[in-house]
Amino acid sequence: MPQDVRFDIPFSTPVSDHLDYARDRHLSWVREMELVRSQAGFDEYLTWDLPQAAIRTYPHASADDMVVLMNWFSLAFLFDDQFDMAQPGRADRIADVARELAVTPLRPVGSAPRVVCPITRAWAQVWEHLSDGMSLAWRTRFAASWGRFLVAHSEEIDLAASGTTLGIAEYTAFRRRTVGIHHSIDAGERSRRFEVPVQAQAHPVMIRLRDAAADTIGFMNDIHSFEREVRRGDGHNLIAVLRRAHDCGWEDATAEAIHRTEERLRDYLRLESQIPQLCDELRLSDDERLRVGMGVEAIRHWISGNYEWALSTGRYSAVKNTPAAAAEKRGHGSVDDLLSV
Repeated sequence: MPQDVRFDIPFSTPVSDHLDYARDRHLSWVREMELVRSQAGFDEYLTWDLPQAAIRTYPHASADDMVVLMNWFSLAFLFDDQFDMAQPGRADRIADVARELAVTPLRPVGSAPRVVCPITRAWAQVWEHLSDGMSLAWRTRFAASWGRFLVAHSEEIDLAASGTTLGIAEYTAFRRRTVGIHHSIDAGERSRRFEVPVQAQAHPVMIRLRDAAADTIGFMNDIHSFEREVRRGDGHNLIAVLRRAHDCGWEDATAEAIHRTEERLRDYLRLESQIPQLCDELRLSDDERLRVGMGVEAIRHWISGNYEWALSTGRYSAVKNTPAAAAEKRGHGSVDDLLSV
């Protein structure tokens, strides 16, 4: 089964000790913000075990910051599931909410959302904490990455509604935006209260490094979540794209997807080995080199941490007999509607 597919990641990353403290507060917040509106929705959410993803991808965050990061994870994942092809006007509502989420970091902190629903209210609160203490450069970079992700999400809904399929090259570029890794890596800086120097972020090696990480994580996610996406009828998955492109069976398409993932991981490792040369070229100070190194660690945390979580999360389970699975088979994204007031 694809969720059982293992990859040889040649590095390990730490895990936070703040799971119990942060998870209890996070689950209370999810209820309070109405990010789950039914017992069935809450039961399904618990199986995803997003707190495990947070403690693995942001292992150095403080206990209170870990709560903020878990809260952010919840609204991002839950928004991703709000598609509903059977409901008229749903794509337009998703686009309206996506725009609101995108502009929130561009408004004064604490501004009330203009498009109101549980997702937008939750994000306004999370952004107030997530942006706290970070520079304008970091907030601008995060906002740009976050915005590209949200626009891509709306485009994906439109593609699904129209039945449009993408070729391999088109899909690879598209997946790099829909996977949402660039802003997730940015949040790694916030989790440790540091910032990668702007000149290092703009260097071609760092740009390619981040893209290679996004592709690696996106392709791993496509493989591990494949059964869930088959259940949902989602054709925007690397395995499905390769099957169409090569006119082959699922087994061969899965093998090719694994090969492409391993290839991108090798690309990432090759680029990571060039980071010392990047620092020399830019004549970075010892402090700046330290922050670049921490930025690379943040990327590693995401590659390894997300991989370990994906192997066991109930979100990607192949066999499910739950209200959420029944809703997915009917073309609904989730049990609860989080886009209405």
